[in-house]
Amino acid sequence: MTVILGLNAYHADSAACLLVDGKVVAAAEEERFRRIKHWAGLPEEAIRWCLADGGIGLDQVDHIAVNADPSAHHLRKFAYVLSHMPDPRFLLQKIINKRERSGISGDLVQAFSTVRLRAKIHHIEHHYAHLCSAFGCSPFERAVAVSVDGFGDFASTAWGFGDGASVRVDGRIYFPHSLGAFYTAITQYLGFPHYGDEYKVMGLAPYGELTCLNEMRRIVVLLPGGEYRLNLKYFRHARERLPHQWSSGAPVVGNHWSQDLERLLGPPRKPDQPVEQRHKDIARSAQRMYEEALFHLLNSLHAKYQLSDLAIAGGCGMNSVANGKITQETSFQRVYVQAAAGDAGGAVGAAVAVWHDLKGERCIPMQDAYLGPQASETEISQLLSTRVADLAAAGCECRNVADEDALCAIVAREIADGRVVGWFQGRMEWGPRALGNRSILGDPRRPDMKNILNAKIKRRESFRPFAPSVLREAVPEWFELDGDVPFMTHVFPIRAERRALIPAVTHVDGSGRLQTVSPGGNPLYYRLIKAFFDLTGVPMVLNTSFNENEPVVCRPAEALDCFLRTKMDVLVLGSVIIRRVAT
Repeated sequence: MTVILGLNAYHADSAACLLVDGKVVAAAEEERFRRIKHWAGLPEEAIRWCLADGGIGLDQVDHIAVNADPSAHHLRKFAYVLSHMPDPRFLLQKIINKRERSGISGDLVQAFSTVRLRAKIHHIEHHYAHLCSAFGCSPFERAVAVSVDGFGDFASTAWGFGDGASVRVDGRIYFPHSLGAFYTAITQYLGFPHYGDEYKVMGLAPYGELTCLNEMRRIVVLLPGGEYRLNLKYFRHARERLPHQWSSGAPVVGNHWSQDLERLLGPPRKPDQPVEQRHKDIARSAQRMYEEALFHLLNSLHAKYQLSDLAIAGGCGMNSVANGKITQETSFQRVYVQAAAGDAGGAVGAAVAVWHDLKGERCIPMQDAYLGPQASETEISQLLSTRVADLAAAGCECRNVADEDALCAIVAREIADGRVVGWFQGRMEWGPRALGNRSILGDPRRPDMKNILNAKIKRRESFRPFAPSVLREAVPEWFELDGDVPFMTHVFPIRAERRALIPAVTHVDGSGRLQTVSPGGNPLYYRLIKAFFDLTGVPMVLNTSFNENEPVVCRPAEALDCFLRTKMDVLVLGSVIIRRVAT
């Protein structure tokens, strides 16, 4: 037996995974245990859980793979320093970051002081780890692999070719040029300052017009051969030491944009200011610029490799709007995006890279994303027995429904009657999306459901959409494109004649970020949606993450707490249905 522990450490979305004989058997982000969004640092709690879930001690781990290589691209780094003479504080911070990543063995020994560490530690170049996660987890035998994100190991983009157990890197775009940095700069400029807020720009974009596209083309310049460059006058990251925090807490990143961007686009929006049409237009134009650059690269790669399959990873791989257009804007026919395409997924990619190198065998493709903690019925029962007073004070009744078909029928009726349901089942999802095990569910037919959810639970910007979880076989009848999207990584246009039937999951531009649900991928969730379909004739439910301005819930106690402090109507913990009967 070969045991590999994969880590994304000392960076945002810190995470761990366990790869045993080529199969990912456990994976989780540290934020789910620490309850701090995008937690950065050494993922101690995720490591402990992965090892416990696998029944493996740290002293039984053969290899530890980290998705960063402090020694990568030294000559390029040195040449950049000589030619640009950056702020000395910028260089000092880079040295500190390098020491943190290099000292991981000592930190593990300190964190697990009672265990002898015998594993060999492998530092895997950041984008190579992304490429291995993209292709290695995919169902493709041969495919183009692409990694696009902010920065990692002095690069922002990489591409190559996957064939069996081999992943080859054929090209990179290096610091300071980055589509991720471009999107982050626009996100911050639009008044969304927190790490990971880029999805808000993506949600805002359909409300705007392309009035600023010419300005965006001055910021990002497309080059022959598929590459691109940033006009660095609009950015600060190339020379300045931006304030940031990558260790033991919530990640913080300083503003990327310069005063020249203000002169180009006008005054930036402050977080407490209303979103105006001008901001929507900037978001729309920035999203289109990102798509132009991405499709420019992908079309060049298709011409080079002449393959129909594409695997994508990196933080920009979570741009589901662009992902949904790839088969229309390029010649690629199938697109795979790993459930945790961002830096958390680098933990899997690093482990896969080591497995391929050691064994020369392809790892087992990732069939689903249900790789996190689960709760037993005993654990749920014990929790509820200790919270009787809290449940009574909230006017709740509990009912145990052991028969799964009956459970699905009851919950489907609650959703069809307009109630908001917290759905907590099985193993927690790997990656940022709730995929039917840690989800809040609603009726997609109700025009007011978005407002109900925002008022009762989410308390978030009104322009952000909610997603449909759709029976796999029903996709062609409801969407203009077809395909397997089990990880909610693509936005597809909804058929025009269907949009009025599902207003709660139809975005302003007529699209929806779908999740396809199959009987084999998540049997219970599939049966719930099927029960709703039998009641309503609509083969989908509205699905959003089970949380309230916090990481997605992990344990049943967190689900119960979220239910009690919000105005959710129903909570389903395993086979137990908790329903508010008094207001």
